[in-house]
Amino acid sequence: MTFDFVVVGAGASGEAATHLARGRGASVAIIDRDLFGGSCPFWACMPSKTLLHAAEVKAHGGDYPWPKASDRRDYMINRIKTDYPNDGSHVHALEKVGASVFRGTAKLAGPGKVVVTHENTTHELSATNVIIAVGSVGKVPPLDGLAEAGYWTNVEATSLRELPASIVILGAGPSGIEIAQYLARYGVRTTIVGRVNPTDHPKSSAFLADVLRRSGVDVRDKARALRIRPGAGPQAEHVVELSDGTSVSGAIIQLSVGRTSAKALGRLGLDTIGVPYDGADRITVDDKLRLADHVYAVGDPIGHELSTHLGHYEGEMAVRIALGDDVQVDFRAIPRVVYTDPETAAVGLRLDQAQETGIDAFEETTGFPKSTKGYIVEADSGHLAIVVDRKRKVLLGAFIAGQGAGEAIHAAVLAIKLGTPLDTLAQTVHAFPTTARVLSGLFSAAALKLR
Repeated sequence: MTFDFVVVGAGASGEAATHLARGRGASVAIIDRDLFGGSCPFWACMPSKTLLHAAEVKAHGGDYPWPKASDRRDYMINRIKTDYPNDGSHVHALEKVGASVFRGTAKLAGPGKVVVTHENTTHELSATNVIIAVGSVGKVPPLDGLAEAGYWTNVEATSLRELPASIVILGAGPSGIEIAQYLARYGVRTTIVGRVNPTDHPKSSAFLADVLRRSGVDVRDKARALRIRPGAGPQAEHVVELSDGTSVSGAIIQLSVGRTSAKALGRLGLDTIGVPYDGADRITVDDKLRLADHVYAVGDPIGHELSTHLGHYEGEMAVRIALGDDVQVDFRAIPRVVYTDPETAAVGLRLDQAQETGIDAFEETTGFPKSTKGYIVEADSGHLAIVVDRKRKVLLGAFIAGQGAGEAIHAAVLAIKLGTPLDTLAQTVHAFPTTARVLSGLFSAAALKLR
């Protein structure tokens, strides 16, 4: 069987690539050994966000007990009265647009050749272009005692039906932060270990740490885990010894310390297309997402930013490049949101990052509580900041901590993408009284400084 594209992996990147390629009239085979749709709809974005929503309603006095939240989550991930989600809707959508769907393990067998194995069945596929979109799984750190204690990854933390008495979350990036808030709000004694969202604006990181503490989370943001003593604590909880000389304990250890594509990449047969692979978490592509001639890699395996929206973008861009479109992959304006209550959002460069590249940049900032939107929602913390290129008079980055951050950030996303002059941004009308309106006030202040 011969196809214009063979897509290995049916998560966000692979699905996006397939739908665009079919929309352009190309023939496509898409392969996955597990759930079509990938982690996002089943073990990550969708279940975590619906549990955050339920916890927010409960925290603000609404009627949302845990059984109702658990049932709603199961509905969201097509797991009603069964242990494993049903991915049939994703398969049907792919088949409806004319893609050939293969459930099995894919392995490269030389340039333009992919072999798919499922139980006792083997399919040999020929491809003009191959797109590698194998996704990732949670990393497991080499901590003494971890294997004996056992652990959860994002899978267990987003699909749990019974609440544990206590939990220690190792890793305080977006995933760990979101899990910590909804579990703490449902009465689980929750500890999180690690710097809170360390790549964010420092004020946003501090804001998130405060949000977690207000939700009842014990935040250990100045320490890291050194070792685990299984069952050594009260009620046989696992004791986690920390680098600051203290320890914490929990019935469950949950890992949110990053993602790796190593296992999937290792079984892919990259050597058959002349690509050496040393077992690393990621692989490197060029600025056209190419790994080799007519072979592209997208999403988690190339490690630019582990998000559904970026994976979707990369999948589509790989197809466009393969089909000869005159396009350039652009990572300058990728939004990053942590969906806590309240939330944070970011895009582009921090001030220190801009200055490290030699740009003459400055930051304009304001507090969220003193803004009109902040007054309305009774905010007592939060901020907005923008980073501006003084010479080019354009936006380089934006950071928001407060209600509505995830929606308002897109005004800055588009401005960075287009290189919109600050004076034009200052003249753009934003609805009052919104968080986006507060952001536009910073545009005006920055434009005034640039006159």
